[in-house]
Amino acid sequence: MSTIRVPEADAAGWRCACCDCDLVLAPVELEYMGSHFSVELPACPQCGAVLVPEPLALGKMAEVEKLLEDK
Repeated sequence: MSTIRVPEADAAGWRCACCDCDLVLAPVELEYMGSHFSVELPACPQCGAVLVPEPLALGKMAEVEKLLEDK
């Protein structure tokens, strides 16, 4: 499975609230309704917390959810 690079997913300037580490772009496995996706998102290198930027959550991810639900 190839990792999808998302322009909206920029790690610059974000820090983990728990670890106080800078977030870095990392491949993250997402699952929705049995479908699995590997997406590069900002994540904490220490605890693994992931940031889903609002434009991505309300844009492309919402579109994919709708397509999967319509199947």
